[in-house]
Amino acid sequence: MSPAIRAKGAGQKAFINARLIDPAKQTDTLGGILIQDDKILKSGADVTADTVPDGYLVTDLNGACLAPGLVDMRAQLREPGFEHQETIETAGKSAATGGITTIIALPNTDPVIDDVAGVEFIARRARKVGLAKVFVYGAVSKGIEGKEITELGLLHQAGAVAFCDGIQTIASARLLRQALAYSTFFDGMIVQHPEEPELSKGAAMNSGELATRLGLSGASPLAEVIQIERDLRLVEMTGGRLHFAHISTGESVEVIRKAKKRGLKVTCDTAPFYFALNENAVSDYRTFAKLSPPLRSEDDRQAIVAGLADGTIDAIASDHNPQDVDSKRLPFAQAAAGGVGFETLLPIALELYHNGHMSLLEVITKLTRVPAELVRIKGAGTLEEGTPADLVIFDPDRPWKIDPYQFQSKSKNSPFDGRLTQGRVLRTLIDGREVFTEGA
Repeated sequence: MSPAIRAKGAGQKAFINARLIDPAKQTDTLGGILIQDDKILKSGADVTADTVPDGYLVTDLNGACLAPGLVDMRAQLREPGFEHQETIETAGKSAATGGITTIIALPNTDPVIDDVAGVEFIARRARKVGLAKVFVYGAVSKGIEGKEITELGLLHQAGAVAFCDGIQTIASARLLRQALAYSTFFDGMIVQHPEEPELSKGAAMNSGELATRLGLSGASPLAEVIQIERDLRLVEMTGGRLHFAHISTGESVEVIRKAKKRGLKVTCDTAPFYFALNENAVSDYRTFAKLSPPLRSEDDRQAIVAGLADGTIDAIASDHNPQDVDSKRLPFAQAAAGGVGFETLLPIALELYHNGHMSLLEVITKLTRVPAELVRIKGAGTLEEGTPADLVIFDPDRPWKIDPYQFQSKSKNSPFDGRLTQGRVLRTLIDGREVFTEGA
């Protein structure tokens, strides 16, 4: 889509003839947007070629979609401590390529983000890099060891948007109860990796017939739902806000659906891995498809799709988990779990739209407004006037073949390697600056 440019002004940009998708207003209309410096000045159907003021750089999008930048509420950036796998800079470039303008990073770095200094370090590094906006989860337990609670209030004041123990389950009921109760004083949210540790210890994949045939140890899907059921009791006890990350089983969806109907303060997300793939992806011992939680059965995959469609699953996150070559080039049982996800988040999520499960507006809402609201980030996930001009422009129908070796991420471990998909990011803007332009 070649842009039509009329005139150039300092910090003044206009995009016209766009399919405007605004999750905050729940609208999907043809229109345009005006950007003044780093803010949205105006958006709507009345922004056209005839109404754009003089002095604006005008780009005709020829019907391409324009939406708020994606808000990814679960990603591992690896810095500090594991820069050989990813850095804030390489993650920022990868996120920009994928249309992600806001990232919430897990605290399982080295050192762990369990004090004010750790939160401030990430904020400084992200500002210096100047790409995606990076917020952090503070650790629930010191050193994410699951023993002693951190100073949640101080972490919150320093800028931590919520709390989790990274990829570790908060196994101690006592610790989780403390965290839920304490977080109610400032409406904080605790995020849980729902996997009962003893039932999943040493597992390489989902338990079942395929695991038996491959000779691999399996993690029962019950490990997820048992953890969820225990934790819901603690939510009832404390009145705290609890969010379950990367839900992967049908039983988990059903239990959370019932909990929401009872009025509990519980939310959840899933990742594209769990609605676009099933356990058959590991049938040739393909370590790129070794994930945590593991890929589940086809019935579970379909239940995740249904949970997204009916609103039980609130948000979609990338679950970006970069691993270096040496960590994946091992026998399946010894290989590290995880897949990169920034640059496949939008196109794989769009499969829900292309396959008729959800509208385009519904998909974008779960990638933008909902995660922003869950972690209380103001001004994200909307095209509201006066909010930061964090935007993604994309063609939802552009076909392409996923090639991880073309990714901007330092690591290339994608389970979607070679997948044919639709949906391509054309431009990404952060505070009105174009940080990614296709072909540039």
